Amino acid sequence: MVNLFVKISMLFKGVIKMWNIPIWLFIVLIIVAILAGAVTGFFLAKNYFKKYLEKNPPINEQMVRAMMSQMGRKPSEKQVRQVMASIKQAK
Repeated sequence: MVNLFVKISMLFKGVIKMWNIPIWLFIVLIIVAILAGAVTGFFLAKNYFKKYLEKNPPINEQMVRAMMSQMGRKPSEKQVRQVMASIKQAK
């Protein structure tokens, strides 16, 4: 484990010498790159998840009918549409 840290620190020293920049600037650049990657990853994941839920909604009319019939009710089309409308409104 210590050997790994020594190799990484030697690599960073080489990069710092090659670019001829101060250590504090190098550390700031690494932190900025990590934050930019995290923000970009967050928005990409959010966008992907929204598209996935639009294509594969968590509940549909067949599921509503099955739930109502399991509760012992014979659902009418109007009731099913009302439930679906209330679900879409809650989003």
